Amino acid sequence: MKEFVVVFDFDKTIIDCDSDDWVVKEMGVTAVFDQLLYTMPWNSLMNRMMEEIHLKGGKVEDIVECLKRLPLSAHIVSAIKSAHALGCDLKIVSDANVFFIETILKHHGILDCFSEICSNPCFTDKEGKLRILPYHDFTSSLHGCVRDTCSLNMCKGQVIERMKAAALAEGKKRFIYLGDGQGDFCAILKLGDDDFAMPRKDYWLCQLIYKNPLLIKAKIREWSDGDELQKVLLCLINSSNFDGGSALGTATLSSTDCKFEALPVRSQAPFPPEPQISLVSKSSNT
Repeated sequence: MKEFVVVFDFDKTIIDCDSDDWVVKEMGVTAVFDQLLYTMPWNSLMNRMMEEIHLKGGKVEDIVECLKRLPLSAHIVSAIKSAHALGCDLKIVSDANVFFIETILKHHGILDCFSEICSNPCFTDKEGKLRILPYHDFTSSLHGCVRDTCSLNMCKGQVIERMKAAALAEGKKRFIYLGDGQGDFCAILKLGDDDFAMPRKDYWLCQLIYKNPLLIKAKIREWSDGDELQKVLLCLINSSNFDGGSALGTATLSSTDCKFEALPVRSQAPFPPEPQISLVSKSSNT
C-alpha cells in the first residue's frame, strides 16, 4: 500500500464549506469583506481580514475557537484514518492556508495522518495578529502556468509535478487526487494512466473534466458527500485491480464492494455558466 500517494484539496473536499468564508462570517467581518472583495487578490483580502479581526479586538485564540466549530464529516475523518492506517502517504494541496487547515485537522485528531500540507503560509506578528502570505509570491514573479483555472498564488499542477517526482524517487508511483474546484483541474492533468482523480459530483472540477476529456489520462471516480468519498477512496486503495477502467470509460473496479463506475461523458446541464477566474476569485478555485 505504501506505493499510493493520496492528495486532498481542503475546502469543499475535506471540509464541506470554504474555511475563509466560515471565518469571515463567524468573526463578524462580512461587511468589510464585501466592501473590499473586488479591490484586491483573494489572498491579500484574507490577510486584510485578519487585520480587521485584530482591530475589532479579536485574537488568534478566537480564530482557533471559530475553526474548531467548523463541522467535519465523521466519514471523512474515518476515510483519512483508514487510508493512513493502510500505509498511504497522505498530503494536502489547498489555496486555503496552513493555519486554518492545521487547526481544523488537529482538533479532529487527524493532523498527524498527513505528511505534507501545501498551502498559503501564516505567522503571528509581534502585535499578535495572524498574517496570511501567498504560497507563491505573485507580487515578485508569476508562477508561469498558462491555465486560467489556476490562482495567482498557487498552481496546483506544479505542486503535483514536484510531489510525483519525489514519490517516484521513493518508489511510490500511483496517485489518487481528490478535489472539487477549478484550481484542481491543473493538478489532475499531471496524473498518469495508473492514477485516479476523484472529483466531487456537480462541482466545477467535474465540468472541466466533461469539457476536456481528451486531456485527462487518470481514471475518474466521482463522489458526492463524505459517505461516498469514504467508500470510493477505500475501494480504490483496497482493490486488487487498481489498473481497471479507462480515463473516461465505463468499466468498474474488480472489487465486489466497489460499485462506483468511472465518470461517463455527459451534458453540461447540471452546471451554471462557468465563472471567469479573476484576481479576486477563490471560492470555486480551492
